[in-house]
Amino acid sequence: MRKLMIATIAFLMFCTSAVAAPKKKESDLGKRRQALRDLLHENWEYTLKESPEFASILGDKRWNDQLSDFSQETIDRQLMEAKKFLVRFEAIDTAGFPEQERLNQTLMVRSLRNEVEDARFKSWRMPVNQMNGIHIDAPQLGSLLQFNTSKDYDDYIARLQKLPIVIDQTITQMRKGMAEGLVPPRFLLEKVAEQTAGIAALKGDQSPFAQSLQTMPKTISESDQTRLRTQLVAAVNQAVIPAYRKFEKFVREEYAPRGRTDMGVWSLPEGAARYANAAQRRTTTNLTPEQIHAIGLREVADLERQMLIIARKLGHTDLKSFNASLEKNPALRPTSRENILEIYRARIAAMEKKLPQLFGRLPKAGMKVMQVEEFREKGASGAQYQRPAQDGSRPGFIMVNTRDYQNRKTISFESTAYHEGVPGHHLQIAIAQELPELPPFRAQGGYTAFVEGWALYSERLGKDVGFYKDPYSDYGRLQDEMLRAIRLVVDTGLHSKKWTREQVVQFFRDHSAIDEVEIQSETDRYIVWPGQALAYKIGQLKILELRERAKKDLGKRFDIRDFHDAILGAGALPLDVLEERIDRWIATKKKG
Repeated sequence: MRKLMIATIAFLMFCTSAVAAPKKKESDLGKRRQALRDLLHENWEYTLKESPEFASILGDKRWNDQLSDFSQETIDRQLMEAKKFLVRFEAIDTAGFPEQERLNQTLMVRSLRNEVEDARFKSWRMPVNQMNGIHIDAPQLGSLLQFNTSKDYDDYIARLQKLPIVIDQTITQMRKGMAEGLVPPRFLLEKVAEQTAGIAALKGDQSPFAQSLQTMPKTISESDQTRLRTQLVAAVNQAVIPAYRKFEKFVREEYAPRGRTDMGVWSLPEGAARYANAAQRRTTTNLTPEQIHAIGLREVADLERQMLIIARKLGHTDLKSFNASLEKNPALRPTSRENILEIYRARIAAMEKKLPQLFGRLPKAGMKVMQVEEFREKGASGAQYQRPAQDGSRPGFIMVNTRDYQNRKTISFESTAYHEGVPGHHLQIAIAQELPELPPFRAQGGYTAFVEGWALYSERLGKDVGFYKDPYSDYGRLQDEMLRAIRLVVDTGLHSKKWTREQVVQFFRDHSAIDEVEIQSETDRYIVWPGQALAYKIGQLKILELRERAKKDLGKRFDIRDFHDAILGAGALPLDVLEERIDRWIATKKKG
């Protein structure tokens, strides 16, 4: 009898626990999900506070009068905070979480781990080159901010007054870089000195720092307008220009003379490891520089085959003679700076009408085509994209370089318009910002291989909707794709195989019809931005691979709109994570 009672009690206890366990587990799941949401929010608030310019560009004005601190103390503290956040995110058990929430934790852990691991290379010791740096970034800030009230201008004036502090902090980091052998090539630093001197020469309301005065809202009283104009011009003349002159003197007389004579990353401390790391981070793959170089040579050969087909249709027997004919054809030259902008706007307007054939989801944010500011156009690429404000208060911008228009060809304008605008950067980035399920770090973040891979893939989508009717424009599309294939070869050549700058330039000339001005600027870009140029082609190849896999596996069930929505539906992802996502999507579609 006693045994029966014990057995009965044990059975009842089992039943009770069996009923209670799911409730406890469900309650625990809810707490864990909330813990992740809370930690993501805490991390995002920390990110905005530490990067006040970024917050302002997004439309968050809480730190509108602040600039990022570039002191060593802050850099060390930020690295320590990254380590603390990493431990806390890793501690969250995501078992039972919805897919997107599991991905939130996975991607955040990945990002923080990369930040901690990459600190060994001390990238902050080389903060300036002809493409980026405080001297070239600070003047652009005004064009990305909202100036609606007197306070907006007062905050901006406060920022200008703080700029000398950040420039001094930058100089300190550059001096430490010199002591550790971390310095860019000398000839490019001489360009930095020229850029800085050019900006310092523009005083008062002619300065790029004062461009917001040209569009001062009428809602601001006349007395306030007068006061703000006076104070802003004074800040430019008394704070900004002296700081720029100091920076220019330092770069020209102290920094540039200590610049490297060798071009590649291999010449820096831990050069091989530094470049292998850059290649993996930029491509989000485990491909080695040697493997990437081989892929590039294969792609160059295949694109030359496609380009030769067009050349022959236009009456030429080889690419060399056809490329030479392009240089002599006046019909392929823009007639003015404004003509370049007109071509871009027309191509984008035509593509916008075709987007419903390619996508189920379209962005709400608008987009404008604008001219690259003259103060930075000499070192800028042919075109670049600036994301819209997430709150809809500012559209996205395509910034087009119109410098030296007489020596540019129009053949690549169509593909570049699709790359930078729609269905390229603007569509992808604006959609990511508008996905309600994405936390801010994913909506506003990105992986170069995905973002640039998508944009390069988008250039081909014009063919899918009947564009590139002009064979010269189609040749320009292939030429643009050739540029990205060449990048795989020359970037790895420079930084892994110890190529000289002259070898890179000659490879361009041998395998493309790219304008000489672009060859020179592209080559200089790869020198100071190792690995970044690898992401475009590697990302595009992965998306094309996934598209062919989906078409093969789904057959008649394949819908290009559904595929594109699946690619873009989780924001920018590392390529390995993207592949897993699309494989799950294919499996779900096959099940009906």
